[in-house]
Amino acid sequence: MVHKSFFFCLWIWFSRGVLCDTDAVKSVSVMKGSSVTLNTDDKVQKDDQIMWMFKADNPDTVIAEINRQNIYIDATNTTFEKRLQMDSQTGSLTIRNIRTEHSGLYKLQIIRNRIISHKSFTVAVYAPVPIPVISRNTSNCSSPSERSRQNCSLLCSVVNVGHVTLSWYKGNSLLSSISASDLSISLSLPLEVEYQDKNTYSCVLNNPISNQTQHLDITQLCHRCKDVLQKSHLIPLISAGLLILVLAVVVGLVYFHRWNCKQAIPEETR
Repeated sequence: MVHKSFFFCLWIWFSRGVLCDTDAVKSVSVMKGSSVTLNTDDKVQKDDQIMWMFKADNPDTVIAEINRQNIYIDATNTTFEKRLQMDSQTGSLTIRNIRTEHSGLYKLQIIRNRIISHKSFTVAVYAPVPIPVISRNTSNCSSPSERSRQNCSLLCSVVNVGHVTLSWYKGNSLLSSISASDLSISLSLPLEVEYQDKNTYSCVLNNPISNQTQHLDITQLCHRCKDVLQKSHLIPLISAGLLILVLAVVVGLVYFHRWNCKQAIPEETR
């Protein structure tokens, strides 16, 4: 990009007698819903022309401008919907309540005394990450292997996330991780620990600007497969018992109703 800008500046210099200055691209990461300011690191002078452009569907669309100390904001731009603000003293651009669709390349052009200078910013907008959920993987209880009887199988999961990394840690040491670059994807990361393990484990979900941690309580989630299976067998037994109880109550009410009806019939009509 700097290479192209250099030759562009040379072309302007030879054709119009205007000098040009280039600058490297700066990366900015920001949380969705917050505000971000792209700084010019300069002060506006009387005859300056300062333009901010957003490279979206239409390349180099001018979204805000200062021309001879007069500020113009593109009110017809439906992408930003009145979220833009320019500083009259510096020309810096602020985007309020920023959304993921505002991610992209922003270009700054300053024309001062026939000298053109440029700056570019790549803005990445990230949603706050949710807290991951740790659950017991009981499917291993159906396996007769010795390993499944000695180890506790766990899953750390998240749903509807994008541009994140999901990781298991043992203390401060990374054990495993998985990343997603797509939006609205579900992730699951397995872990096996011994039932008597006394180490501390945690599952961490993070993106470049936020993270959430869920700590593992082995005593709460990890039980012997025998205990898990016994609890799973109790569920249908309890359900069957409740059904029998309800049927008994219904039969009793019907019998009681018929008995009352017989008692209410006069003796001579029997």
